[in-house]
Amino acid sequence: MSERASELSALLSSAALVMVGGIVASAAKLGERVVVGRLLSPEAYGEVSIGIALLTFATTFALAGCTQGVSRFVPRYDDVEDRRGVWVSGLAVTMTLALAFAAALFTSAEFLADRLFEADVAVTYVRVLAVALPFVVGFRVAIAAVRGHENTVYYTAAHDLLDPLLRIGLIAALIVAGMGIVAAGIAYLLAAVLTFVVGHYLLSRLLPLRGSVRTHTRELVRFSAPLVVSTVVGVLLTRTDTLMLGYFRTSREVGLYDAAYPLAGGLLVVLTAFGFLYLPMASRLDSEGERDEVDSIYATTTKWVYVVTFPAFVLLVVFPADAIRIVFGPEYTAAGQILPILAVGFFVSAAAGRDRETLSAVGATTWIAVGNVAGLTMNVALNLLLIPQYGIVGASVASVTSLLTVHLVICGVLAVRYGITPFSPSAVRAYVGLPVIVLPTTVLLSPWITITPLTLFPFLVACGLASLVALAIVAGYEPDDRVVVDLVEDAAGIEIPFVRRWIPESSGSDPLSAD
Repeated sequence: MSERASELSALLSSAALVMVGGIVASAAKLGERVVVGRLLSPEAYGEVSIGIALLTFATTFALAGCTQGVSRFVPRYDDVEDRRGVWVSGLAVTMTLALAFAAALFTSAEFLADRLFEADVAVTYVRVLAVALPFVVGFRVAIAAVRGHENTVYYTAAHDLLDPLLRIGLIAALIVAGMGIVAAGIAYLLAAVLTFVVGHYLLSRLLPLRGSVRTHTRELVRFSAPLVVSTVVGVLLTRTDTLMLGYFRTSREVGLYDAAYPLAGGLLVVLTAFGFLYLPMASRLDSEGERDEVDSIYATTTKWVYVVTFPAFVLLVVFPADAIRIVFGPEYTAAGQILPILAVGFFVSAAAGRDRETLSAVGATTWIAVGNVAGLTMNVALNLLLIPQYGIVGASVASVTSLLTVHLVICGVLAVRYGITPFSPSAVRAYVGLPVIVLPTTVLLSPWITITPLTLFPFLVACGLASLVALAIVAGYEPDDRVVVDLVEDAAGIEIPFVRRWIPESSGSDPLSAD
């Protein structure tokens, strides 16, 4: 097996496990929203969403971009003292910031409750979230160090399974006990404390946490400083809509928007799966001077993220009301009008691949900040212009436009300065061919199709098979795709002759002439 195929196989093997965990995690996070949405009113659901947005902002500021730095620097050192020092450096920086932001959030709870919330218990809710903040941050640093060791199992167990599943169970139990929106705050606090302990226990199995250290604080901060802007702005891109809707409109509209938003965000599950090993692997390849390998792996993985995500995208665009009704119930069907808009934005993000991590791997983190600032500027300007008049529709348009702006900047820098793009010839044919063939066909058949809990899975399977056929029609397969087929065949214990038939043996062969 060639070196490229070996790296790609390792990445895809990891992605398969992380994808399972990611699907569970995304389902649990969505389930968290569904539990709140179904057990409380849309207004209360909107209040919970605003609080989670505040916690997300504070967490991102406190992490200061250090999680990517920890994941990047851990695999670059062989000595235990250095690896332990990277973790200690990351923890020292982030926990200092976390305590400061937690204090600020706690003391400003009354002000925030007056400006953004309608419920009387909002002050208590915000203060509980403030107490949870340092534990959330500490857990993220531990998981970043686990990621740096390229340990898929521990990452999936803690980040994708324990954290979201524990939280959803606690939220359900506490809401049923009659605690209202405060239930979400207490659930986040209890889950954060436990995952903080578990995350560091798992890290201790990879790296002795006691012993001498060789800190790399200055190096870590120098790398992470541009990411402070990019990560904060990245979160602002996803949460500004929620806070501005809370300020300009009603909690009910926030609830409707945050019903559609996580459904559309589910389109990033496959992309997230490839992200676990991608950053440390791409960073290592770049440090070895193998930038062509980075380009090839980036293009191949991005194409398959696009292909695997496409059926869900079709579902959300063609049957938005059915999707909302299945998940959140009939009270939220009004959110169906914005689901296709948001789905376009998130699908574009998935189709851009791991562009941010690719820039991080080559050390160009400043350009990530530039792209995110450009997107945030567009987002805030459009939200100010559109939300007061158009409400959730305006927020959706602003969100999609800002996402397009971010990826246009980042992918443009990758292409112009580093010659790295997700646009191999076969990938371009896939990007164009699937929507041209599958999407219009689904729209034509939609009057005879009803999406229910029973028909949802068969529809996704049928759409997935149609996508594979469309990929063959447009000659979208390439030799590296054999690695994907090999992994699927090994996992399933069966051969897939139909797909393999269309994969060329080499870049110069003609797939139409394959046996």
